[in-house]
Amino acid sequence: MYQPQDLAVYIHWPFCKSKCPYCDFYKQVNPHVNQTLLVDEYLQALQKYHELLPDRQIKSIFFGGGTPSLMEPQQIARILDFIAGKWSLSPQIEISLEANPNSHYQNMFSDFRNAGINRLSLGVQALNEADLRFLGRSHNVTMARSCLAEIVRVFDNHSADLIYARPQQNIAAWQQELSEICSYGLRHISLYQLTIEEGTVFARKNIQVLDEDKAAEMYDFTRDFLHDAGYLHYEVSNFARAGYESRHNLTYWQGGDYLGIGASAHGRICLNGQHFATVYPFEHTMLTAHERARELILMGLRLTAGLNKQRFKQICDLDLTEAVNQEHKQNLLELGLLEEDRYFLRVTYRGMLVLNTIIFQLCDI
Repeated sequence: MYQPQDLAVYIHWPFCKSKCPYCDFYKQVNPHVNQTLLVDEYLQALQKYHELLPDRQIKSIFFGGGTPSLMEPQQIARILDFIAGKWSLSPQIEISLEANPNSHYQNMFSDFRNAGINRLSLGVQALNEADLRFLGRSHNVTMARSCLAEIVRVFDNHSADLIYARPQQNIAAWQQELSEICSYGLRHISLYQLTIEEGTVFARKNIQVLDEDKAAEMYDFTRDFLHDAGYLHYEVSNFARAGYESRHNLTYWQGGDYLGIGASAHGRICLNGQHFATVYPFEHTMLTAHERARELILMGLRLTAGLNKQRFKQICDLDLTEAVNQEHKQNLLELGLLEEDRYFLRVTYRGMLVLNTIIFQLCDI
C-alpha cells in the first residue's frame, strides 16, 4: 500500500496591492487585513491536518499568492514555528516565499530570512519600463534591479520570474533581458509564456499574444540561451542550477502529498492508501485511481525527465498502459513528440511546444 512519508505545505496569501491584467488567480486587493486573525485561522487548519497526518515529515513550505511579501514577518514566523512544533522537518527543508518589488521596504528580505525563509522568489516579469506598464506591474525597473541584487546578497537560494512572448516582443529585446537576469547569478529562473485567460482584463480588452511561430522561436532561443548560461531546463517553464530545482514544485509535478492552506488553496493527500483532493479549510473528496492517474500524467509530463512509470504504479496502483490511450501514444511516439524507455515516458523537446495537446490525447481513454 502506497503511504508517503513526506509532506509539503502551501500557504496562500491572497492579498495584493493591485491586480495585474493577465492574472486569473484568486486574490483580493485589501490593504486593511487583520493578519493576526487570518493567521489564527491558518493555524487552526494546520492543527486539524496534524491530527490527521501526525507522523509525516515536512519537506517544503511555500508562501504563495497573491503577494506574500505583504505579510508581516512575525506572522510568517508564527506559521513556521507552529509547523515546526507539530511535525518533524526535513534537514534539507526548503521554505520559499514569493515577493514583489512593489512591497519592498528597507531590510524586508533580511526580516524574512530571520523569520525562517530560506528561498526567495521575486516576481520581476519584465526588465523594461514599457512592458512593466503593459503588464500592469506597479514597480519599475530600478526597483526590480535593487531587489534582485538584495535577494542574491541575503539568500543562498533564490529565483525570479519573467513573462515572455509579449505582444510585439522580439528576440533581440528578450536576449537583453535574459542576459541581465542571468547576470545576477540566480539559482533558479521561471519563464512563463504570456497567455490570455478568460475573465482577465487582458481578455476583456481582446489583447492578442505573440504569433505562435514567433513564440515557439522565442522558446527555442530561451532554452538554448539558458543552457549556455549553465541552467538546466527541468520543467516546461523552469530552469535551475544543478541541485537548485524547486523541491516544493517537484512535489506537485511528481505526485507527492501537500496541504493547501488559505482561501482557494487545495491539496492532495494519501491516507491509508486512498487519495483525497482537499480544499481549504478542511474539505476532502476521494479520488478514484483513474482520477489520480490523470493528475499524475498531467503534472509528470511537464518535467523534462518525464513520468516515472514505477512511481506512477506505486501511487495510483495502475500500470501506465492502463491509464493512457495506447493508439494515441503510439502515434505520438512515431511523430517524435513522445519518447519511452523501460522507466520513463517523456515528452520530447519538440513535444513541449504542444504539451497540452499531447496530454489531452493520452488521457482520451
